[in-house]
Amino acid sequence: MPRLYGQLCPVARALDLLGNRWTLLIVRDLLRGRGRFQELTESLPGIAPNILSDRLKLLEEGGIVTRRFYSDHPPRAEYVLTEKGRELDVVVGALAAWGARHENAHSVPVHRACGHPVNVSYVCPDCDKLLTRESVELQYRTADRSS
Repeated sequence: MPRLYGQLCPVARALDLLGNRWTLLIVRDLLRGRGRFQELTESLPGIAPNILSDRLKLLEEGGIVTRRFYSDHPPRAEYVLTEKGRELDVVVGALAAWGARHENAHSVPVHRACGHPVNVSYVCPDCDKLLTRESVELQYRTADRSS
């Protein structure tokens, strides 16, 4: 696999494998359980089949995915994340959270298993009470006024 950045930095080395256009979106969809070529094509509008094929080969060479045949005649394969690939769930999740906060205020978190929108809530580490986004914002407004 070519080293695009020519650096020993772990970020650069990770980007050598994952930094091509479409690659992390492919990983995102594999994390969601879309592993067949047609499913990936449908979930990634605008990706050319040869680019998808190329990215999947690079991910396979990098140990991120493995190809598993589910039909012999005609031969048909699906792509499954390896343990190394499943570890990227943290990376993709962090990018999604960052993007939702800073680049797309209208995005909504969705349940990975079924795709339905979910309300994200947090529990206060001190009092164990459930905090919604609204209650935290209200607390900040109250604190700002008293300062």
